[in-house]
Amino acid sequence: MERAAKKDAVEALNGLFKTTSVAVVAHYSGLTVAQMQKLRMQMKQAGASVKVSKNRLAKIALEGTDVVAIGSLLKGPTVIATSNDPVAAPKVAIEFAKTNEQFVILGGSMGKTVLDVNGVKALASLPSLDELRGKIVGLLVAPATKIAQLSTAPAAKLARVVQAYASKSEAA
Repeated sequence: MERAAKKDAVEALNGLFKTTSVAVVAHYSGLTVAQMQKLRMQMKQAGASVKVSKNRLAKIALEGTDVVAIGSLLKGPTVIATSNDPVAAPKVAIEFAKTNEQFVILGGSMGKTVLDVNGVKALASLPSLDELRGKIVGLLVAPATKIAQLSTAPAAKLARVVQAYASKSEAA
C-alpha cells in the first residue's frame, strides 16, 4: 500500500470513528467470503457498517476520537462494526456470532465507555431506536383509546341491561 493510499485510509477511518456512537471489534478468521458478504449485508440493513483494516492504520485513525479505547482490542484479524444507533451494530454482531463460530466478539466502545463482550451483549439486548419510538407512540395513544372506550361503555352497559330485562320478560 502506498503512503498516499495509507493516508487516505486513515483519514476515512478517522472520519468514520468521529461520527459513530458505537464500535464493536471481533475476530473474523476462518469466515468465508460469502459469510463476510452476509455480515456486511445484515449490518447495512440495520444501518451499520463493517470495516476490515490494517490494525496499525486503524490505531492511528482512532487518535482523537471518542472510541479510542478499542485500540487495545486490535490484534490479529479484526473487523470493526460501527453504527450511529447504539444498538444496531451490537445486535447484528451478536446474532451473527450465534450462527458463525469463527466470528468471535472481543469487545467494543460506546462513546468513551469501553465495553467487554458482556457489555456488547447487554447493548444488543436493548430495544432498537425504532422499537422505542413505537412503544412511546403506543403509550401516547393508549390514553386516548381508553377514554373512547370509557365514553362508549355506559351506553353499552345500559343496552345490555335493557336487553336482559327484555329477555327476562319474554321468558316469563
